[in-house]
Amino acid sequence: MTEPNELKVEALLDIINSSARKAMAEYKNTQHGVPSVDAGTFHPLDLATDTLALRKAIRLLEGACEQLNTILAPPQHTAYNFVNNYNWACIDVAVQSRIADVLDNHPEGLSVDVLADAVNLDKTKIARVLRVLALRGCFKEVKRDVFANTRISLVLKATNNVGFLIKFERELPKYAAVLYETMVDQEFARSDKVERTPRAFVLGKEGKHNSFWEMDVSFKSHEQIFHKAMMGYSEVQAASAVLHHYPWDNVRSVVDIGSGIGAMSISLAKMFPHLSITSQELPETIKLSRKTCETNSPELLLDGRVEFVPLNFLKESPVVGKDVYYLKSITHDWPDEESRVILHNIRKAMGPNSRLLIHDCVLSRAFEQPDVGANESSEVSAPEPTLLNFGSHTTHHLDMTMWFLFNGKERTLKEFKDIGQVPSMPGYIDDV
Repeated sequence: MTEPNELKVEALLDIINSSARKAMAEYKNTQHGVPSVDAGTFHPLDLATDTLALRKAIRLLEGACEQLNTILAPPQHTAYNFVNNYNWACIDVAVQSRIADVLDNHPEGLSVDVLADAVNLDKTKIARVLRVLALRGCFKEVKRDVFANTRISLVLKATNNVGFLIKFERELPKYAAVLYETMVDQEFARSDKVERTPRAFVLGKEGKHNSFWEMDVSFKSHEQIFHKAMMGYSEVQAASAVLHHYPWDNVRSVVDIGSGIGAMSISLAKMFPHLSITSQELPETIKLSRKTCETNSPELLLDGRVEFVPLNFLKESPVVGKDVYYLKSITHDWPDEESRVILHNIRKAMGPNSRLLIHDCVLSRAFEQPDVGANESSEVSAPEPTLLNFGSHTTHHLDMTMWFLFNGKERTLKEFKDIGQVPSMPGYIDDV
């Protein structure tokens, strides 16, 4: 008789096999086949706006593979692997020195001697960095000491938004390093204020006391990197899938709240010409957003399909009476108190048939009550014996990022419901 633990391993192997085949099918459906690990160009599916089916398959595949390793590897091995990882540091070297940009002009490969001269770094150290990354399919060594790009390293080019995201996050290890200190510090330990983050703790020791958002306004280079990074974050999260999986045909007007430089507003307007879209952001950012639209999509302004209206969502309500109020990656930036203020301000602008669309990650936790007042589909829960969140730690790591930077957080469905119960009038609680 097969032991229960062995049955779980067999189940994980089945999940790995089936999810890998689903991913392969998505690639093959493009008529371009499955990509190779050292492909030097993007696969068409890499640039598609709707990769939801592929992402679901990869979510299962990654989680099951990692869980299988955790079960079968000695615990000492697994525990050490938690910290014995410097891919982030090597990626940072590649991005800061623009190695992928240099190699882009040499698809056949470039010797480490010439590459080192081009980026003004030591050739031996560059080779060590690139070999670490090549083990994960990021760059490839085509022959001894000759390196070339792969479809992963192409993401690191200076023109790619994901490269800006990596630049934006390069300080995170510094903030993560003081996490325990902030949890025992008298001022920081029990505070969820935006002024009491691990980031603020580090900067305070350096004599700086700006909040993240003040820093964003004060330094134009930081602001540019931030907005490009948020576009990169949307690509990483495949946020453009919402263009294909929400009934926009049944909607006439949309308010994109906290819209950044308007990437989603512009995409929506192009894909659904019948929509009237209002993009709302802080005054300085909304100027940049309008300028971006004037440069890249002037027809949307000429046709009046997109308008740009300044908004401080902590102090003001958005434009009133629209069909959909869209919040993408906003509430996770803020603690519960500020999130409730944002939602309360939106509630005041909504009409009787308006809808709020929150586009954010959702956490799963053990022993969470299943009835959260949301329309849960069977896809929310991972298949047995996969761990919570499909065995993937990505959402929980994003939760840590929000903590380090803003004292924000990713939320469960129940927590979204809790912050969504905002007062619309004295003595009455209304679900947004």
